[in-house]
Amino acid sequence: MFSLTYEFKLKPTSEQIAIFTDWLEQCRRIYNYALGERKDWFKSRSCQINACSLRSEYIIPADTIRPTYAKQCKALTAYRKTSPRLQKVQSQVLQQTLRRLEQAFVSMWEQSHGFPRFKKPGTMRSFVFPQLSKDAIIGNTIKLPMIGWVKFRQSREIPASSKVAQARIVCRATGWYIMLTLQWDVTVPDIMPHGEGIGIDLGISHFAAVSNGKLFPNPRPFKKLERKLKLLQRSVSRKVKGSNNRKKAQFKVSKLHERIANVRAYYHWLYAHNLCDWAGMIFAEDLNLKGLARGFLGKHCLDAGWGQFFQILEQCCFKRGVFFLKVDSKKTSQICPNCLIETGKKDLSERTHSCQHCGYTTDRDVAAAQVVLIRGLAAVGHTGLACFPRVKRLRSP
Repeated sequence: MFSLTYEFKLKPTSEQIAIFTDWLEQCRRIYNYALGERKDWFKSRSCQINACSLRSEYIIPADTIRPTYAKQCKALTAYRKTSPRLQKVQSQVLQQTLRRLEQAFVSMWEQSHGFPRFKKPGTMRSFVFPQLSKDAIIGNTIKLPMIGWVKFRQSREIPASSKVAQARIVCRATGWYIMLTLQWDVTVPDIMPHGEGIGIDLGISHFAAVSNGKLFPNPRPFKKLERKLKLLQRSVSRKVKGSNNRKKAQFKVSKLHERIANVRAYYHWLYAHNLCDWAGMIFAEDLNLKGLARGFLGKHCLDAGWGQFFQILEQCCFKRGVFFLKVDSKKTSQICPNCLIETGKKDLSERTHSCQHCGYTTDRDVAAAQVVLIRGLAAVGHTGLACFPRVKRLRSP
């Protein structure tokens, strides 16, 4: 089974916008209630058995079963029969909200994420329809359960051979969007190594350096708009909470954040397609992105968005038939790509690689990208990798 997600901008009416907004609020309340139920159960099990708190204790019977997704869905079904407001919301939408909470706990247990937090008003931005009817899309309109036909801007054609698996409605500062998950009942073979290979080294002074000598400039979308964002956030803090002026100021902040994200994603897709134009194999460093984000250059690393770039590059390589692989990132800037001898650590201010053994001189980031290329070719079983002539035959900048 092969799936892709297509994103379109919705053009709902004022009545449909009111329905969307009410559904988001009901999903938020269900999420917070279910989270509170789970949180109370966990805290009741963390109380000491030989002492009591001076303030309060969670008293829940010892035989009470831990709240799970199935148990809370069953309780939601019973409660929905007595609530007129919840009856206006499609039942599967509410169940997907509970599944979203379950996934948050799974991420906490398996991926060391933090404990799920309660959502404030306005922070719930999406809800999901896990199923749609067979002929849900006709032209530039889509039929949503219990809402009806909604127009959307069809920026690209939807393949007739695909099947709509689910639809997610997303609220952003610039409007309402729908994300359609399309599925094909086909098996896509893995992409095998072929053609010419290139290595890339990500950085801050330059966003990426390629083993063929190309350097991609760092767009720094957050850095360029940081001053404007600071002024808008200061304006929000000076407004009265709950007032219309505060909501208008918050809207400007949200719109600027979306602009920053769009600029970053645009450059990521542009660089990814440029890399796919140059080679049939792309090798990149397997970086510890969480560790870099906690360092003294964390803000610049997050502004570059390397994690999102890797996802976009991998998706772009898959669509265009380019082989992509991550290699070990240790000491890529300390090894000479010509003689493969370790030259020692370099300060961040030292931007030129100059080997004392063979005399090879080039840009520091380009040399690291060439080392990444050598490791990548070795990982796929390419022959003749121990010598630098393979790297010398790369295209000049």
